[in-house]
Amino acid sequence: MKAGPYRSMRWFWRGHATTLFLLAGLLSAIGLFRGDVVRVEAQSVGAVDLALVLAIDCSYSVDMAEFQLQINGMAEAFRRPEIHEAIAGGPYGRIAVSVVQWSDMEHQALVIPWAIVSGADSAEQLAQFIEVLPRSLAEGGTSIGHAIRYSAQLLNNAPFLAERQVIDIAADGRNNNGGDPRPVRDAVVAQGMTINGLSILNEVPTLDKYFERYITGGPANFVIVANDYSAYSAAIFRKLMREIVGPQVS
Repeated sequence: MKAGPYRSMRWFWRGHATTLFLLAGLLSAIGLFRGDVVRVEAQSVGAVDLALVLAIDCSYSVDMAEFQLQINGMAEAFRRPEIHEAIAGGPYGRIAVSVVQWSDMEHQALVIPWAIVSGADSAEQLAQFIEVLPRSLAEGGTSIGHAIRYSAQLLNNAPFLAERQVIDIAADGRNNNGGDPRPVRDAVVAQGMTINGLSILNEVPTLDKYFERYITGGPANFVIVANDYSAYSAAIFRKLMREIVGPQVS
């Protein structure tokens, strides 16, 4: 390695060592460094009723307050006893969940790897992971197609069998980066996966119609509407209930 980059890295480490160690300790305490443990659990579980990728919009149109409302609403939903009962009612009594953040075509991040949720305790653990998630991506355009592609790769590489595979896309705007999302949507649907949408109408009043035409697809797909971010918590709860229980719920 050349002297210049090495010296820069050394001085960066000296200047930020305390901060990095404190951050590592915090993340370890809340379990976010336990990705390997989560994956081992997933490999040993055999099969699940549902493999669900929750994809969170981090594009330019989402400010920090709106990002936090998404995070809090998702965590609250997994604490609801109705969700626990819905999971228990499946043939296997367990689902697998991963969480992705996304913005433009170059930015997608897996922020929570596959976690097995089989009851109130594991749902609470997942909720704790979710509610402390930082925003991991720089703001960018809205590339829903690339978010779908990234999420489908996670499902294809999941270390377990799943009765149903679902990608859960939440967004407050149309795809404006990375090309037409329909070819990606169609390729993913052809694999037997379902793409559902949560359209937040604070900026685009007809976004749900756009989702129905360009984004969602696959068996029993649907779009849930939140009129604004304050309605996100109720909307994500309704969405999770339908996804967990399955196509028999209207």
